[in-house]
Amino acid sequence: MHVGFAISKLDPEEAARARMFDLMDSLSTPLVMADADALLDFADRDPAAGPGPIATLGYCMSGQYAVNFAARYPDRVAAAASIYGVRLVTDRADSPHLAAQKAKAELYFACAETDIYAPREMVEALDHSLKANGVLAEVEVYPGVHHGFAFPQRPAFDKPAAERHWERLFALWRRRIG
Repeated sequence: MHVGFAISKLDPEEAARARMFDLMDSLSTPLVMADADALLDFADRDPAAGPGPIATLGYCMSGQYAVNFAARYPDRVAAAASIYGVRLVTDRADSPHLAAQKAKAELYFACAETDIYAPREMVEALDHSLKANGVLAEVEVYPGVHHGFAFPQRPAFDKPAAERHWERLFALWRRRIG
């Protein structure tokens, strides 16, 4: 059983999609944070990388990890974005809606209006939690688009929405990391 996700019996790519969800479900925040710690350490030792604030960015399943890394390094991560992220509000201690409260970063959540992986109720609960807890964050719902709207290779690709999300990301990064 895939936590939070349903696979349609009519899906022509059902086997591949099931494998993808199995792999996704094998990951955990601690596992991903260990890898992210190593990446940050590597970047910090690279003379081509400057010291100072960083940004995190996650699409789909990695949106939750972008927010958790911002919470893990509140004095280092200045901006974090989740683009059509999943599992935004869960009952787990590392749920993005809870992790966001530990971050000092400015957070941006770009959500598809139609998203079976992050339904409207979840997006509304996320927005409510962020506002109720005074988190510096924006939850933007992109009207008329579906999960995966930013990738040209996906059937859900929507060029205006994809361009909009880049505009929003570049503005966030200019504000927070220069």
